[in-house]
Amino acid sequence: MTVSVLLVDDEDLVRGGLKAILETADGITVVGEAADGAVVVPLVRSLRPDVVLMDIRMPLVDGITATRDLRSRLDQPPKVLVVTTFGDDENVCAALHAGADGFLPKRARPDEIVAAVRVVARGDSLLFPAAIRALAAAHGPRGGPRREAPELTPREAEILHLVARGLNNAEIAAELYLGLQTVKTHVSSLLRKLGARDRTQAVIAAYETGLVPLS
Repeated sequence: MTVSVLLVDDEDLVRGGLKAILETADGITVVGEAADGAVVVPLVRSLRPDVVLMDIRMPLVDGITATRDLRSRLDQPPKVLVVTTFGDDENVCAALHAGADGFLPKRARPDEIVAAVRVVARGDSLLFPAAIRALAAAHGPRGGPRREAPELTPREAEILHLVARGLNNAEIAAELYLGLQTVKTHVSSLLRKLGARDRTQAVIAAYETGLVPLS
């Protein structure tokens, strides 16, 4: 199966570099480019990419707004991978809350970029556990009222901690000596109880509610 990608960045050199990296990888093709988030929704409607590589900072419509528009205006939006810097905590946090499936540093190696596209294309969230924890610590309640925590079973709580560590379903199954389908069922229940669309948002919610400690 070929993964189709739309590149969205206001810098021609960045788009050119990403295109050169992705089109040398087996099973990945770049189907389009855009220089601003304002044209992302109509482009996605016409090109139907599997993954959008989205810059956050753009002159007219930023990547956060464009991501939110994709989630709210399309019945079957593509996966969104925001490309930014880990130092840009506030915008990364906002992008994840807007529905991005993961984030990637602009200085990532070519093999990391290719791997990230494949990860989100197959339906997994791209988690950087330490970075997610830092974002939650920096942008949490800060002494205000904590988000209410749902009631989890002991097994769900155990699996949530492993998800927060960045383990995928197969790794969790091996760690807990459970069947893969059993883990998938527990993860689906976690997402529902936390009101999370994917694993990334589940981890953010876990920190915000205190279900997983920041330290």
